[in-house]
Amino acid sequence: MDQEEALTAVDNIVTQFNTYEDFLDSQITTMDLYYLEDEGLARQLVELGYRGTGEVVKREDFEARKATIEIARLAEKTQKKTLTSAGKDLQDNFLKALAAREEDNRNGKMSSVIFIRDRNSHGQEVSGYIDYAHRLKMEDFEVYFSGKRRLLPRHTDMSFYNWDSHIAFWNSTPNYQVIDDNPEGLLFKYKRDRKILNVDPKAQPGDNSTRTPIQTELYIQAVIFDHVSRRKT
Repeated sequence: MDQEEALTAVDNIVTQFNTYEDFLDSQITTMDLYYLEDEGLARQLVELGYRGTGEVVKREDFEARKATIEIARLAEKTQKKTLTSAGKDLQDNFLKALAAREEDNRNGKMSSVIFIRDRNSHGQEVSGYIDYAHRLKMEDFEVYFSGKRRLLPRHTDMSFYNWDSHIAFWNSTPNYQVIDDNPEGLLFKYKRDRKILNVDPKAQPGDNSTRTPIQTELYIQAVIFDHVSRRKT
């Protein structure tokens, strides 16, 4: 039996029995108990390979695979639970773009910065840059993916500007350091690999970064910057 077949055999056993003792008991015959007169001894002999009606599986192999399968099951369950965009009938390109990036922003494979320009509930034109991964951790995006509310920049985001009142805010996040003293415009430094993200539409966004304008009916303007870190974690 090759390694792959052996692993498959162990997996079949692990999924069939809740505990290693249950597996050992399944290998013990009534004849074994009749002659040995000791269930514990019978289990030990099965574990050592001297008794049994099937595959010999070591306790450490059983428990290791049991733990691996359980971790994978919980991870899949958590993944399905945390992806708030899953199962949504998304019509607008902006929400589709957020949904396509949600998983990678949650697990750290990608870091997206969202630029939005639109009018707030008071009719004032506002714009700003949003750390998508950070906002995903701080609030429930169910209201956005379901269409109950629109995602808009806040005073607490990476940047916020009210074009009517001329109020401006800049805030670093757990993922980005804001560089607001650059004479050519706002820059963001990704903290994991220290790469600079340039959001100037006339400039290149930077190493391992892309700029994607989104055609959307929800906002006056929407752009998503995606950065993929090459630094090993």
